[in-house]
Parts: sequence; C-alpha cells; structure tokens
Amino acid sequence: MQKLLTTFFLLVTFTVTSSAQQEIKVSPSNVNVYSQGATTYFLTYGNLDNYRPIESQWCGELAPAAPDLGMRCAPQTIYGSLPVRYNQARLSGNNGYTDIVSVPAAIARKAYQAAARGEDARFYYVRRFVNQNGGPDQYTFVTLRLTGNGAGVPFSLTDVRMGFGKTTGLTGSGSEPQVLFVEPNGKLPPIRAELTYTGTGRLVGRWEIVQPGEELPERRDLLTEAALPIEERGSQKRYRQLARFNIFLPPGGKFVLPGPDPAKLPAQAEGQYLILLRVEASDDRENDSDLAAAGAGVGVVHSGAVAGFPLPVLRYVVGGGDHTQAVAAHQTSNFAPLLPRDGATLPLNQPVDFVWSALAGAAVYRLEIEDEAGALLHSALLQANALSYRAPSWLKSKARQRALQWRVVALDKSGTMLSETGRRSLRFSVVR
Repeated sequence: MQKLLTTFFLLVTFTVTSSAQQEIKVSPSNVNVYSQGATTYFLTYGNLDNYRPIESQWCGELAPAAPDLGMRCAPQTIYGSLPVRYNQARLSGNNGYTDIVSVPAAIARKAYQAAARGEDARFYYVRRFVNQNGGPDQYTFVTLRLTGNGAGVPFSLTDVRMGFGKTTGLTGSGSEPQVLFVEPNGKLPPIRAELTYTGTGRLVGRWEIVQPGEELPERRDLLTEAALPIEERGSQKRYRQLARFNIFLPPGGKFVLPGPDPAKLPAQAEGQYLILLRVEASDDRENDSDLAAAGAGVGVVHSGAVAGFPLPVLRYVVGGGDHTQAVAAHQTSNFAPLLPRDGATLPLNQPVDFVWSALAGAAVYRLEIEDEAGALLHSALLQANALSYRAPSWLKSKARQRALQWRVVALDKSGTMLSETGRRSLRFSVVR
C-alpha cells in the first residue's frame, strides 16, 4: 500500500512539474500605457515547445479558458485585436517569441472610458497559443495600467514623419512617399523628422543614404532596432552614413529631429536616392524583457525607442529627363516616367531602377516592360506607396542588345485603369 501511494505521489508530482514546465511565460508581465494616445511595448514569450502563437486581444476582464489553459478575454469586455499592419511578432531565440505590441489610441480610449465609469483601471493583452500536437491551447496575459505620458511609460515611437525644408508636407509610415527632383550637382534643402513618442529616453541613431545601383532596403530593414529580436539586431542592411545623433527626449511626446547637413547629400550621379532614418535600441527600464523570467534565455533585452511600423523614407531623383518637366509633373500630380531616360543605353553589369511620379487616387501601379515588337517580357504590380522598381537580373540577359520599351499603368482599388504613362525606350550594352 505504501509503495502504491508513493508511486501515485510521484506520478502526480511528475504531471504537475511537466505542466509547469510547459507553461508559456511572458516578460514583462505588467506594463504602463498612455491613457490618451498610442503606446508600443516589447514582449518576450518563452517555453513555447509545441505551441504556435496566433491571435491576440485587448479586454477589460479575464475569464478561465477551460478546457484550455490560462485566462482568456471575457467576450463581453473585448476592446479589439492587434491590427495586422502593426504585427511585427517573430519566433525568436531559445524557444521564444518576440511580440511588438502597438496599443492604438482607440483601445486606450475604451479602457479609459471604462475606468471613468468606475470599472477597474487595469485592462489586459491576451495572446493565444495553439498546441500543434492536438493538446489544449494556452492563453497568456499581460496586465496593462493606464497612466499619463511620463517616465513610467515605455519609451516608444508612435508616429514618425519626414520632409524636406520647413514648409513642405511630410511623409509618414504608409503614406505616399515624398519625392524631390534635383538637377545634377544641385543643392538639396534641409531635412527634418517629426517624432511622436511616449515616455522618455535617449534617441540614438544615424542618417544613411541609399545611392543609385545599391540594393534597396526591405521592409524589415526599416524597423527601429528595438523592434527586432535580440539575435537579429545588427543584421539590417547598412548604407553610407551621413550623420549620427544621440539626444535625450524628455516627457512631452513631440520632437523635431534635424536631418544631416544638406551639403553631405550626393547629387552627382543620375538616379533615385533614399534617405533613411535608422533608430537604434536604447536602455529603457519600462521596455526591458528579462529572458530568464520568460524562459527564453539569459540576460535582459533593452528596447527603448521601439516602434510597431517601418520608418518612412525620403526620396529624391537626380536627373530623370527634362528637370523642369519632371518638377511640373510632380507638382500637378501628372503621371509620368522619370528614370531611365528615354532612349537610354544601360550597362549590363549594374542594377536598373524604374522610377515614376505619383498619381493621386492610385491604389496599385503596374509596370510593363515589352520588346520592340510590343511583346510583354515582364510586368510587376506595386502598391501605391512604391514609386520605383528594380528590374530582375534575368531581364537584362534576356534582352541583351534588343531595344525595350516600358510604361506604368495606374489602377484604382477595383482594378480599373486610371491613367498610364507614355512609353520610354531603353537598351542594354556590355561595358568593355
């Protein structure tokens, strides 16, 4: 009998221990958020094992998730879900998962209104994990507390807009990129970035420039460093550095960051240039993840200046045919091809970028490249915020000495054609 009881006790102990070992943990588990606006914070989950993360929600109350594990959102108190455009989550490191959580102002407002009615001032962020072996799902929650936009809130960037000069419009994340047209060897105006942020901390980073012919940055290259898992930091593409900055941002939420010296902006070679704002991770107690506490490794991940979106870029085009016509096309929203020039002969050993001006109301652009007989060789569909396209390498080898022609077609959301540019011709040649 004693042996049977001992066996039963060991079995129960093993079962409880195994269940505890499989519990998904998160760090930090408590976060302050700004009650009157957006906030972004960095989370690390650990001990995922056979679990896969799926949807997440904000809510005012929790309820047992049985027969699943943990606490889920009480259905009648759900405030909303993490927007897809802000989802920068990533499997990470030692059986872990990095979640960049952007709390929209609308969610904070719902929580604030609930608190004003006398309900609990806390609300919750709940992430669901599915067991890929058919076992019960797990729900892991983070407690959020409403507060003012002071030192107790994570240091995060909630909006970044960039522009040329002091009076021109600004380009923001997801908006139509601003394009400046410059004569060869011309002078460029000053640059500025207007930042909206929460909390307080050091803004550390650099200005870089992508020159014609260089590999273009991908979407993940435009994230702030603090939005990346620890093992990916330092892996983003690097370009020529124009200037560095290291500035303390006090509580307040607004700051105008001056750009690099305009004299450092190159304008000799014709083509498209991209100016990048690169923001590095800084120490911020409110945006730290303890990997050991989450069961995802050892050490602390500092994530000051995290942002839930890719930073915008500034573009300028040197040349592009008749400069006066190019500027007029841009200012009147006329739809026109810019680069390469009509009749250009381009070397086979260099990348080729097609550049065009924007058309108001366009949802999609379709680039078409044909041979001289009008047969379609290649086409590409691009979103409305893309005003350039790098040709695939095989196109040059396929074309060789043949003349090509290209145009861009603008489509609305229903796929109906709004306008088309004129056709331009080009050919490739071997540089000897």
